[in-house]
Amino acid sequence: MFDLIAKLYGPFFDLHNWETVISSGNDWLIIFSLVVIECLLSVDNAVVLAAQTQVLPTKKWQEESLFYGMWGAYIFRFLIIGVGVYLIKFWIIKVLGAAYLFYLAFSFFYNMHQNRHKKSHTHQVKPNKKNHTRRYFWWVVAQIEFMDIIFSIDSVLASLAISPNPVIVLIGGMIGILAMRGVAEVIMMLMKKISELQPMAYFLIIIIALKLFLSIPMIDIEIPAGWFGILVIVTIGVTLIIHLINVRRGKYDDSGSKSE
Repeated sequence: MFDLIAKLYGPFFDLHNWETVISSGNDWLIIFSLVVIECLLSVDNAVVLAAQTQVLPTKKWQEESLFYGMWGAYIFRFLIIGVGVYLIKFWIIKVLGAAYLFYLAFSFFYNMHQNRHKKSHTHQVKPNKKNHTRRYFWWVVAQIEFMDIIFSIDSVLASLAISPNPVIVLIGGMIGILAMRGVAEVIMMLMKKISELQPMAYFLIIIIALKLFLSIPMIDIEIPAGWFGILVIVTIGVTLIIHLINVRRGKYDDSGSKSE
């Protein structure tokens, strides 16, 4: 058992390996390409992250959840790179991840429907107290970590196909995770200003869940990251047009909030 662990993770603790990578211009070109690939493959992850954090009541908690999630992602990325060659056998994780994403989207649209029904009967909507507990905050962080593990599988396999050196893959992945968290924060900020972006994000989550499920070995249908990126851009464009139409129709008050 110890020999297996040493074989899988030994390269990470080889100082000469780190020195060679850091001092090599060619290796940094590879790292740059891995960062680009990480960002392309992580567009769906950023959308899910932004949606997950929206259930937290304050901006501070939302930013904290991304912060803790980022450090957890670094730890899990290190562990996952070590067992990268075995990841293809973990297809059941993708099935669970797809099921969770479908549940996430269903819950959002169901609650949105319920809230509209309540508002049609009363103008007073009771706050959800569970969202204001620290225990719930850590539950959201755990969900973020779970999705990070799922989305890491494709990123690590793609990265290992470019470079077999786990140190190069780790550095590229760490920079990519940081960039992806930045994208998630931008999406979070836009969601607060443009309310239509939140249901749009959950619509994309349904597509992401389908994309994840289709990628399991028994089905083996891969939707290229570029296609999904185009879908995201088109969906955001359509959502912004809908928002502008709503603004012109006077559905928003002067503060930018939706009028009743």
